[in-house]
Amino acid sequence: MTTIYENIAYDGKARAGVVKTAHGDIETPIFMPVGTRASVKCMWQHELDEIGAQIILGNTYHLYLRPGHELIEKVGGGLHGFMNWQKPILTDSGGYQVFSLSSMNKLSEEGVRFQSHIDGSYHMISPEKSMEIQRALGSDIVMNFDECPALPATKDRLRESMELTLRWAKRCRDFELKDHQNLFGIIQGGLHLDLRTECMERLTEMDFEGYAIGGLSVGEKNEEMVEFCADFVHTMPKDKPRYLMGVGKPLDILTGIKNGLDMFDCVLPTRNARNGQFLTHHGPLNIKKERFKEDPGAPDPDCSCKVCSTYSRSYIRHLYNTGEYLAGQLISYHNLHFFLDMTKQARAHIIAGTFDEYYKNFYNNYTSNQWV
Repeated sequence: MTTIYENIAYDGKARAGVVKTAHGDIETPIFMPVGTRASVKCMWQHELDEIGAQIILGNTYHLYLRPGHELIEKVGGGLHGFMNWQKPILTDSGGYQVFSLSSMNKLSEEGVRFQSHIDGSYHMISPEKSMEIQRALGSDIVMNFDECPALPATKDRLRESMELTLRWAKRCRDFELKDHQNLFGIIQGGLHLDLRTECMERLTEMDFEGYAIGGLSVGEKNEEMVEFCADFVHTMPKDKPRYLMGVGKPLDILTGIKNGLDMFDCVLPTRNARNGQFLTHHGPLNIKKERFKEDPGAPDPDCSCKVCSTYSRSYIRHLYNTGEYLAGQLISYHNLHFFLDMTKQARAHIIAGTFDEYYKNFYNNYTSNQWV
C-alpha cells in the first residue's frame, strides 16, 4: 500500500509532516475548516484559499440528503468541481450525523435505518452506501462508516460498538473507491486504552491509508480526553496520518499536536462566529458586550488578518447587534485565520525544535482571559 504520509520533524511527541493527495500536499499539523453542505459557512472559497486552508471537509449525510451525491457527480464530476475547490477534501462517513441528528434510527448489522431530519423520509446507510456516496463525491480522504456511541457508556457497550465498527471497516475496505481516494480507519473504544489499542491493531491489519480517533468530545470530561490522548496517540502508526475527529478548541488542538496528532476539524470557529465570539490570542472575545460599544481597537491586536487590520470592535459590534450578515462573515474569517495560523506556527516551531516554548506562551496568553 502506498504511504501518503511523510514525516519532516519531531519535537518531543509533536511532529510535522506532509500528507500527499491527488489535489495537493497538506502540511501538518493542520486544522481543516468544515464545509458541511459543500460550503464553509460565511466564507467564499477564494477566502479559504486566502487564509491558507489546505483541506476542507464535506459531510456525507447532509450531501446525501441534499442535493444528493448523484447530482454532485453529474453536475461537477464530484465535490471539487461542484463547489469549485481544487485543493484536498475530506468527507466524513455520515455515521455521527445518523446517530446525532435522527430522532428515530434503527441499528443493525447491515447499517442504520434512519429518518431524515429535513422531511421525515426514511433512508438506510450501510458501509457500502457510505462508500458509494463518498466515491461519487470524489473526496481525497474517505472515512470508514462507524458507530459512534455517546459517552459515558459501559465498557461492554463500547466493546460491542467497537466490534461492529471493525466489521463495518472491513466492508468499507473491500469497497472499490476511485484511484485517487484514500480510506482512513476510525478507532473506537471510548476512554479504555485496551479497547482502543485492540481496535487500532485490528484496523492496522486492514492497512488503511490513515487512522482517526473517533468517539471523543461526545460527553466525556475534557481532562479525560486530554489524558487519553497523552497515553494513546504516540502508539499509533508513525508512518500514517493521525486525525482527531471533531475536537476543535484552540488549546485542545495544541495539546493534541503536543501529543503527536496531525489533523483536526471542528465547526467551532464558524459556529461561535455566528454567535458573536472572536477567538483571539488572549481568549474568547464576545463582541456583543456593552464594553465594546465605543472601542476603536482591533478585535485581536495580535492578529495579522485583514479583519483585524481593517475594522474596529465598535463597528463589528454594531453590525452584530443590528443583525447585519457581514458580522458573521467578518468574525468567521478571523476565527478560521486564527486556527490556521495557530497550526502553521505550531508546525514551524516543531521544525525549529521550539514547540514547547510556543505552546507555553500560547497557553499563558490564551488563558489570561483579557476580554472577560
